[in-house]
Amino acid sequence: MTEPVISLRGVRAELGSRPVLRGIDLTVRRGEVVALLGANGSGKSTAVRTVIGQVPVSAGEIELFGTDRRRFRDWARVGYVPQRTTAAGGVPATVGEVVSAGRLSRTRFGVFRKADHAAVRHALELVGMADRVKDSVGALSGGQHQRVLIARALASQPELLIMDEPMAGVDLASQEVLAQTLREQVAAGSTVLLVLHELGPLEPLIDRAVVLRDGCVLHDGPPPKAVGQHALPGHDHVHPHAAPDAEPIRTGLLS
Repeated sequence: MTEPVISLRGVRAELGSRPVLRGIDLTVRRGEVVALLGANGSGKSTAVRTVIGQVPVSAGEIELFGTDRRRFRDWARVGYVPQRTTAAGGVPATVGEVVSAGRLSRTRFGVFRKADHAAVRHALELVGMADRVKDSVGALSGGQHQRVLIARALASQPELLIMDEPMAGVDLASQEVLAQTLREQVAAGSTVLLVLHELGPLEPLIDRAVVLRDGCVLHDGPPPKAVGQHALPGHDHVHPHAAPDAEPIRTGLLS
C-alpha cells in the first residue's frame, strides 16, 4: 500500500460558533483520485480548507506528505484550485500573469528562469489557454476563468492537486477540457482530492468517494454508480441547498 499524501485523524472545525467538521478521518494515498461528496453545508469545502491551512482545526491531526500540517512548508508540492472565484480576484491582470503567480513557489527570490517560463506555457497549453496569455482575465468567460485557475495550480508542477468544485458553473466545452487535463495529471502520477457536488464527467477517474453529512463521514469506498444527490449513500430526500445554516462560500489563494 502506498504512503498517505493527506491524512486527517479526528479533525474537528468550526466556522464562527457552528461545528462544521465533527471528527472526520480521511486518508488520500499517493496516486489516488478521491472525491469528497455531500450536500451543501456537509463540510466538504471546509475539509479541504483545513488541509491547506485556511480554516483552523479545534481538534485532531492533519499531515501532508507525512509531515504535520503546522510544520509543512513545501507548498510547491501542492496545487490548489479554490471554489467559485475569479482568476485575478478583482485585480487587473493578464492570463499569463495569473498563471505565473502559481510558479513563484518554485523560483528563487521570484526570478523566473527558462524552466519556469516553460512550466507556465505548458500549464496554459494543458487547459487550452495558451493563445490567451496576453489577454485580460476580465475578458474571460466563467469556464475560461476556471481553466486559468487550474493552470495556475499546475504551474508549480504539484504532486498533489486539490480542487474545490472545479466543474461548478462551467460550460460543457470547458468541462471536457478540464476532464482531459485531469486525466493527463492522473496518468502522470498526480494525487488528486476533489470536492464535487456530483461526479459528472470526472466519474471514470475517481478511485474512491468520501461522502460527508453534517460534518461526519457517511461513506468511504467505491463511488456511487449514479450521479446527483439522489445517488449519495444515505440520501433521505431532504434538500438543504438553501438552508439558513448552509456552509458559507469562502474563497482564497494558497499562501
